[in-house]
Amino acid sequence: MSVLVYTESENGKFKKSAFEVASYAYAVAQQLGTTVTAVSFNADNNETLGNYGVTKVLNVSNDSLKTFNAKAYAHALTEAAEKETAKVVIIGSSTDSKFLAPIVAAKLKAGYAPNVVEAPESTSPLKVKRTVFSNKGFAHTTIDTDVKVIGVSNNAFGAKENTISASVEDFSPAITDADFSTKSIEIDKVVGKATIADADVVVSGGRGLKGPENWGMIEELADVLGAATACSKPVSDLGWRPHSEHVGQTGKPVASNLYIAIGISGAIQHLAGISASKVKVVINTDPEAPFFKAADYGIVGDAFEVVPTLIEKLKEFKAQNA
Repeated sequence: MSVLVYTESENGKFKKSAFEVASYAYAVAQQLGTTVTAVSFNADNNETLGNYGVTKVLNVSNDSLKTFNAKAYAHALTEAAEKETAKVVIIGSSTDSKFLAPIVAAKLKAGYAPNVVEAPESTSPLKVKRTVFSNKGFAHTTIDTDVKVIGVSNNAFGAKENTISASVEDFSPAITDADFSTKSIEIDKVVGKATIADADVVVSGGRGLKGPENWGMIEELADVLGAATACSKPVSDLGWRPHSEHVGQTGKPVASNLYIAIGISGAIQHLAGISASKVKVVINTDPEAPFFKAADYGIVGDAFEVVPTLIEKLKEFKAQNA
């Protein structure tokens, strides 16, 4: 019996979230007195998962699975769980993973707890702490089914090195045409930039920037910080930025280590979608903006003065510490 973990990859490279869920799986395995088995799809350097506590990697090398397909991936994970007699399956919280986890849980007749932020409080019964009500509160949830599926929140547990020599085993699940009843026709992707889902830092702009022509300083600040760029809903509705950058309750959720909001007043829907971020910094001319009540740090000032100065100081700091 082992703890099974799904490790996401893209173009053969593991995402940061893969190392985080592997680290979480190792913590669970330690509590249960067992080991961690990972399932990877068309990934290179599977041995690197051993740095995060994985003992065995089931490597699925299948060209038909190079593009994520929830039904097909769920079939593979279910077969792997049965092969390894896994009683706990760990999955992340990306958009793909949140689509995948309920299917896996249904196939395994397992209880599913999403948005988990800490290692289990107990293992008999399995009890976990997770966020609820758009990250406004916490719930302590007990899963009493024979098999359990846990969805780990992004940036909640962290990637923690626990070096083990990982063996890699080829795994060929019995995927059939029926598993591809739904197919991806087209995938639009921004190349060469940090994605909102994986970024440690997100720089977001609102209507306070007055127009799309002023977005250069948002992109420059993001470039200096190695961050992803994002925006509020009104900005995407106005067509200043693509809808793929819209964050908030009705857009993409953000759970970054640092979230910088520039010219965003802080509507309740926006705050609900970014509340899982660990440190929130707000730059706004209005001292009464609701965002300041949710912020860890706030700057009352004109973004067109504050941001260029911030960029300059960050560049100086990087140059001094290069």
